Amino acid sequence: MLQSIIAFSVRNKLLIALFTLGLVALGAYETSRLPIDAVPDITDNQVQVITVAPSFGATDIERLVTFPIEQSTANLPGLKHMRSFSRFGLSLITLVFEDDVPIFTARQQVSERLQEARERIPAGIGSPALGPVSTGLGEIYQYVLRPAPGFESAYGPEELRTIQDWIVRRQLLTVPGVAEVSSFGGRLKTWDVQVDPALLQSMDISLSQLFDALAANQGNTGGSYIEKGPEVYFIRTEALLRDSADIALIPVATRQGRPVLVRDVANVLKGHATRYGAMTFNDKGEVAGAVVMMLKGANSNEVVQAVRHRVEEIKSTLPEGVIIEAFLDRSKMVNNAISTVKTNLLEGALIVV
Repeated sequence: MLQSIIAFSVRNKLLIALFTLGLVALGAYETSRLPIDAVPDITDNQVQVITVAPSFGATDIERLVTFPIEQSTANLPGLKHMRSFSRFGLSLITLVFEDDVPIFTARQQVSERLQEARERIPAGIGSPALGPVSTGLGEIYQYVLRPAPGFESAYGPEELRTIQDWIVRRQLLTVPGVAEVSSFGGRLKTWDVQVDPALLQSMDISLSQLFDALAANQGNTGGSYIEKGPEVYFIRTEALLRDSADIALIPVATRQGRPVLVRDVANVLKGHATRYGAMTFNDKGEVAGAVVMMLKGANSNEVVQAVRHRVEEIKSTLPEGVIIEAFLDRSKMVNNAISTVKTNLLEGALIVV
């Protein structure tokens, strides 16, 4: 058998040479696609259920949210064990499955059981949702948005966070292999309705009436159409709030044939969500930023390259004077790890020789 292979190779040198070159090219291509990582993901097969319930204490969260979800998901096929913790305003449940259970099959099973759990959770507390398809070792890219020199007064923490949430984050979420882009830093802009209790009482309006009015007068809706000769006019109403002036004109009640507006009982001011920290950059003031999370099992090298390419495209869409700058890139860690391995193998080979 071996003599026949050798004889065939000697008679067909060109064919064997082309076959060898093809194998070399295929090997080089496959080598470039190897999922090499400096931080191998050893996280078990898990699905997280997150419920945000503001203003509820840990005891209420455990009794009203965590326990019903645990009961609904306790007998899932392939479930190894479950762990959870309840704290002020937050419930986090981690379901660990067998390694042979596909992650998306596990998420589908958990999602189906959450429909049952939602019926057992009192209304107004919170709605459980699945966490991203990522792990604690999925952080592959982190960056900051900062003002360029001379634009510090034009872009404060609020403007930078708005650009991050509405321009940068939305484009990065479309990159293949990205599971989540978690924003942090800056100020999250809000519109605050500061109620005057004396005015509410004088007009016999309750606080719940004001809440209902704010909730009901937000959003566009569609209607029918009117035919007029060869033309058709479509009917729609626009009630989507755009600024503080729109909020101030919302009707709350009617007194003596006159509508009582929000501005008659409250002041509408621009504010920001409660802050629990801040992000600074090189001791030059506050900035906004985010961490890009990779899908579980994805090739970190390929995802990082795609994220870097998308960031270059995003730079052209940013307002003048805003800079996006990375400060953590997983590819640098991977390249350093590969370089260390190459050096060690070469030195070891030289020592042996």
